[in-house]
Amino acid sequence: MKLLVSPVNVEEARICKLGGADIIDVKNPKEGSLGANFPWMIKAVKQAAGHIPVSATIGDFNYKPGTASLAALGAAASGADYIKVGLYDIHTNDQALDMLTKIVRAVKDFDNNKKVVASGYSDYKRINSISPFELPAIGREAGVDVVMMDTGIKDGRSTFEFLNNDELKEFVSISRDHGLQTALAGTIKFEDIPALKRISPDIIGVRGCVCGGDRNSTIRKELVEKLMMAINE
Repeated sequence: MKLLVSPVNVEEARICKLGGADIIDVKNPKEGSLGANFPWMIKAVKQAAGHIPVSATIGDFNYKPGTASLAALGAAASGADYIKVGLYDIHTNDQALDMLTKIVRAVKDFDNNKKVVASGYSDYKRINSISPFELPAIGREAGVDVVMMDTGIKDGRSTFEFLNNDELKEFVSISRDHGLQTALAGTIKFEDIPALKRISPDIIGVRGCVCGGDRNSTIRKELVEKLMMAINE
């Protein structure tokens, strides 16, 4: 498993790098679970990250394929290696497919080496969005590279509270059957690592646990190092 850590500024990005994170993720928690940060922040984090891949979120989207495509192109042009979109207010497979197809085209026409990440939500029932279990088939048809699961509402409740280990393992298995990589996030804690090793996603995404439990606090280098050690044991 690779560790993705989500800083909110360049100083935190440098801490992530020093702590050994595999992927540095640029987001803006003030704008939601997958809130978008600014192009200049993506550029600055990319410069600070050096050889480490950078991902950038473009928002928790409703059905606006044109707006989402422009946002995705902006993130790609600003230096992101992974471009992530959250299908927050998407209610049908047709909407999801149309959105993702347009986003993939915008990104891949710019640079075919960049990766598109489609994120659903483990708490999809309480936010009334598309089931993440629909994403692997839709993602394959649209041409995305990674399907992800996060929590839509950041209230301290974990992905593990909404879906059990067998369901998460099924998500990973179905995704791999469709030729896609997987990522799991959503208030991941240190004590979740043994279960995550059994579930075996390609990427796990964190912020709160490397901030000491409060995602609104600051990322700490020693906690990034501790999490990397736990993953690699």
